Amino acid sequence: MKKFITSKHLLCFLLFPSLLFTLSISGDTLTQGQYITDGKTLISSGGNFALGFFSPTNSKSRYVGIWYNTISVQTVVWVANREKPILTGNGTLTISGNGSLIISDDNSTIYWSTPGVSAGNPIAQLLDTGNFVVREEWNSATEIYEWQSFDYPTDALLPGMKLGWNLTSGLNRYLTGWTSPSDPFPGPYFMGIHTNGDPQVILQTTKSWLWRGGNWDGVRFTGIPEMKTYSAFNFTFVDNEEEMYYMYHILDDSIISRLIVNYDGTTQRLVWLNESSMWNVFWFAPKDPCDKVSPCGPFGVCNPNDSPMCECLQGFDPESPTNWAMRDQSDGCVRLTPLDCRNGTDGFITVSMTKLPDTSNATVNMSMTLDECRTLCLSNCSCTAYASADIAGNETGCVIWTTELTDLRLYTYGGQSLYVRLAAADLIKSQGHKQGVVAVVVSVLLGTLLIIVIGFCILMKKKKKKKRRAEERSLSYLCTIWIQSWLQPMTSPQKNKLGEGGFGPVYKGTLAEGQDIAVKRLSKTSAQGIDEFKNEVLLIAKLQHRNLVRLLGFCIQGDERMLVYEYMPNKSLDAFLFDKVKGASLDWSTRYSIIMGIARGLLYLHEDSRFRIIHRDLKASNILLDKKMTPKISDFGMARIFGGDETEVNTRKVVGTYGYMAPEYAMDGIFSVKSDVFSFGVLVLEIISGQKNRGVYYSESHLNLLGHAWSLWKEENCMELVDESIGQEFPMAEIFRCIKVGLLCVQERPEDRPTMSSVVLMLGSENALLPNPKRPGFIAARGSFDLDSLTNQESFTMNAMTITVVDGR
Repeated sequence: MKKFITSKHLLCFLLFPSLLFTLSISGDTLTQGQYITDGKTLISSGGNFALGFFSPTNSKSRYVGIWYNTISVQTVVWVANREKPILTGNGTLTISGNGSLIISDDNSTIYWSTPGVSAGNPIAQLLDTGNFVVREEWNSATEIYEWQSFDYPTDALLPGMKLGWNLTSGLNRYLTGWTSPSDPFPGPYFMGIHTNGDPQVILQTTKSWLWRGGNWDGVRFTGIPEMKTYSAFNFTFVDNEEEMYYMYHILDDSIISRLIVNYDGTTQRLVWLNESSMWNVFWFAPKDPCDKVSPCGPFGVCNPNDSPMCECLQGFDPESPTNWAMRDQSDGCVRLTPLDCRNGTDGFITVSMTKLPDTSNATVNMSMTLDECRTLCLSNCSCTAYASADIAGNETGCVIWTTELTDLRLYTYGGQSLYVRLAAADLIKSQGHKQGVVAVVVSVLLGTLLIIVIGFCILMKKKKKKKRRAEERSLSYLCTIWIQSWLQPMTSPQKNKLGEGGFGPVYKGTLAEGQDIAVKRLSKTSAQGIDEFKNEVLLIAKLQHRNLVRLLGFCIQGDERMLVYEYMPNKSLDAFLFDKVKGASLDWSTRYSIIMGIARGLLYLHEDSRFRIIHRDLKASNILLDKKMTPKISDFGMARIFGGDETEVNTRKVVGTYGYMAPEYAMDGIFSVKSDVFSFGVLVLEIISGQKNRGVYYSESHLNLLGHAWSLWKEENCMELVDESIGQEFPMAEIFRCIKVGLLCVQERPEDRPTMSSVVLMLGSENALLPNPKRPGFIAARGSFDLDSLTNQESFTMNAMTITVVDGR
């Protein structure tokens, strides 16, 4: 019997293909109550990308992923459940009422999920960029997402994706290669942004770096010089307080490109070729032996076009000549002649077309010129090299290395200039015969000029000697008058008394020519004796800096000892800082200027003066203020000179002021430049808060200022530390940076604290990268011990060590 096709059957037949089409395509959005089953996909609005279930080559495991929808070869760029594939059963992707994406099977086993979100009516959408996002249903006009796949990349970086950090949330976006072409499980190789020092892109395993892309120089990463030639791409590197990331965009919409980390430990930029229907390798790394991390060791230079490929920088020789001859150059090179920081004879050689050395421990200041960078490097005895931080346009910014130079290589094109510091002897050796002839001519000219200068100096010396004798007579006369006043009890000196500290009383006086001075008289009951008096005279007489108080003279007669200083009309910092009325006159600009001035003064003491000097009693009362509120460090009675090879000293007599003492000094008697750094950090926090660290406690936990500041920092409420007398209008970013520097300086372990050269850079640069501080030392009160109960001269014993607490003005 024949079967006839009725109109009803025909209608079903015509509708059937459309039903099949509906099962395989469900637009670009997944809403609550909907789900994507295995075999069903989301397609982005422009058709660029698809999302659904897939199996890798030679695998039956099922994953949810995103792939290109417009090319003939399925290329997956993101995998959701890469760590837990579906092996049996049918998979489903859904979005829950709280916005959580869930991959499960028909047995309700969950293979992958995302956290819930705060959106009231969340939906999931596949964007035409390849980004899979969760957002409010009504909020389609802005790029505000509750969750996005771009924040959790797998092995591929697409245009518009960020490689790097959200510094506010701590989110790190990095690429991780597959285990194999058939297994997307995270493999051992990953690439991301290394944040220490000057940030750089790194390809690595959990144990070691494989390739270093270098730091960003304003145009490209210094380890990828060819980036400058990529006319079809726009590269961006963002580095601020909130984010630190690398991103690229493609200027031609017809180009399809992605950056990947492979399962074999290489990174590649791939471009799709429509004509041949294949991915073409546009760029890759590592590509030659010099791309390995530091194959030539410290101060070695790698050149892949040379044989052997390693050589030492000028002024350096192989650390192990035997190993070097056997082509094992990993030990690197050592300096021929030590640097001579004190006499200022060091100079620089220029190494052109380089991949800059590892910048993990480098310091960056974007506000400096290259000439200022050179000057700063010469002023820092630890500086080994410098370079421009930004080569876009005129070279600007400053990158400084204070450690060994590692992973340095040369390019045949591109690259950047590096300025390596050498001793004068090694600079002279490189000049050759021509420079020698020039040197002779210059020497003759200099000799002639020297004769003229010497004659002029002799004349000026006579004039200065005459003037100095007049001043000495004036000082001598003054000292005689003052000493006689004390020996023959008079009331006149008491009228001019300015204050009193651990040394003794301080009086105001006037020289015969009308210059105001301050006179400190050593008290017979003072904890400081003749040794401290001599120490201060010998030390401060040899120091000249605008942020150090100037010693004009001293007097000794019988038992009387007096020091004569330039007069500071605004007295000491503590007189303003801890007085609510006077504190109101210290606006933030003045406080910041005081912080910077103290920092520069300490830097001079630690690194730039003829001697390395540890103050040991830095505190608010020992910071004097001139009429312009310029800070000047005073009271050098406790100071110590370090030898050239000394880094720390152990003493059985600990002197100073509690609240400012570093833990290792107060407890173990060990002091170093880092002891002063600790005191400076306390001082910074006191200047910001207007509160004392010693004897002032906050909250029921009995936290001192350091503990209070640390607690606020951890709670991300550090702006509550700011003194109310500053007012409501102040630069939050600048104060935040100062608080962070203060906390870095008071870290418990000395090795964690920065040097003063780093402190000055961090304080003075808006773009300087600051590490996160660790727990401070001495952050809480110890039992019922009352720090304020100590008198100016009390001593006690701890661990068989005498501690003398001397409290100044």
